[in-house]
Amino acid sequence: MQDTENNALDGMLYTIDDKPPLGTSIALGLQHYLTMLGATVAIPFILAGEDYLNITDTADIAVLIGTIFFASGISTLLQTIFGNRLPIVQGGTFSFLAPTAAICGMAAVAGAGWEVKMLHIQGAIIMGAVVEILIGYLGLAGRLLKFIGPVTIAPTIALIGLALFNFGAPNAGQDWYLGGATIFFVIMFSQYMRSSGRIFQMFPILLAILLAWGLAAFGTWTGHYQPHPTNPALNDPGFVNIAVVAQAPLVQFPTPFQWGWPVFGLAAFVGMLAGYLASIVESIGDYYACARLSGAPTPTKKTINRGIGMEGVGCLIAGVLGTGNGTTSYSENIGAIGLTRVGSRRVVQVGAVMMIVLGVFGKFGALFASIPGPIVGGMYCALFGMIASVGLSNLQFVDLNSARNLFIIGFALFMGLSLPAYFAKTPLTIDSAPWLADVIMSIGKSGMSVGAITAFVLDNTVAGTDKERGLLAWRQGKTEGEVDAELTSPAVPAE
Repeated sequence: MQDTENNALDGMLYTIDDKPPLGTSIALGLQHYLTMLGATVAIPFILAGEDYLNITDTADIAVLIGTIFFASGISTLLQTIFGNRLPIVQGGTFSFLAPTAAICGMAAVAGAGWEVKMLHIQGAIIMGAVVEILIGYLGLAGRLLKFIGPVTIAPTIALIGLALFNFGAPNAGQDWYLGGATIFFVIMFSQYMRSSGRIFQMFPILLAILLAWGLAAFGTWTGHYQPHPTNPALNDPGFVNIAVVAQAPLVQFPTPFQWGWPVFGLAAFVGMLAGYLASIVESIGDYYACARLSGAPTPTKKTINRGIGMEGVGCLIAGVLGTGNGTTSYSENIGAIGLTRVGSRRVVQVGAVMMIVLGVFGKFGALFASIPGPIVGGMYCALFGMIASVGLSNLQFVDLNSARNLFIIGFALFMGLSLPAYFAKTPLTIDSAPWLADVIMSIGKSGMSVGAITAFVLDNTVAGTDKERGLLAWRQGKTEGEVDAELTSPAVPAE
């Protein structure tokens, strides 16, 4: 029997090695699939935006959606069978979005078509994946933990969400009836009604999308939202273009290098590394949480290294297929394990098969590509704020009465917002070394990269104790206050 102090065996319906009946596994696997659906669908829509790839053809967006689900399914199977073998879902990562925006804004590709931008992004993801594979399988992931703590993680992850503010209200505001309804539904289901039933706890984003989507479909059916006679890009913001579903092929198998041969550039690669670093740190925390909830032993350094190495393999697959993104561990699905008390590895594998099948089903991607922009914008408002708050939640481990910590965190956050704004207005040029200018611009235009580098350097060079920096509490999974209470409380004499 495993030590129940370190896992969640008590009260579990199925633990990690249990194999529920096939029908039960399919139902629970579908639930995992639906849990990761909202965040995963959001990524292709962001990539299709003007500040990224600027894809105007809905059919291309549909292919992108199918490809990212296909890659996520394969990565999940590999992770659960050959990686850390935890019941942990792999899906698209928001950590790559800021570096991707910087790559799309590079002088070499800024005015090019979306396919050309995609090839540069693919090259950076593939090169970064090789680095992540080496970090994992050479055992470097465990050693990184000595240098990366909450003071670095908090501003880094917070800036991932804060840097995406341009995609919230501007998109929702294309039609505030639909955008506002989406935001209202998300808040209502996730906050006010979360104790009214498990469906509201598990699927608030999905329910909000379906209801707002239904309103848009009704508006389209009654003629309130009209298509443009010649240019679909100029349709009414709330128009639901069902024609794209009818036109989509029944089966659309994602193939390697479907957009062309990747372009490998130093500037894009260096900028993408910050996204990989953020993804690695976040995933390590997910491994511990998943093991506790699923009844698995506490992850060892070997487990962590194997998991990170396999995440690198997943990102390599995503890069080769051309998702425009990578894969990482999904915290949402770990929460689903806690709610359902089902930590079976088999259940997650069944969900992964569903991802692969539906990723190949062309009309599935086309269906989601028909979601009107204002609804997507409302979804962004709910998701991106949560990403920022998840990052800031790491400060519970840190001594926030320390002037040292307050300076580092505040300075990293401010520079992560301010420096990209500077580089956006003042492009750097170095005539003797244009490649160096591209590297600096790629890093400088990514708020997450600026914040991560600033916090990392200062946190590891400015004097501070492990307790003050939050390392002691973070490693023990306790808040700073709990550790402080333990250190100050008198010892209990032995009987």
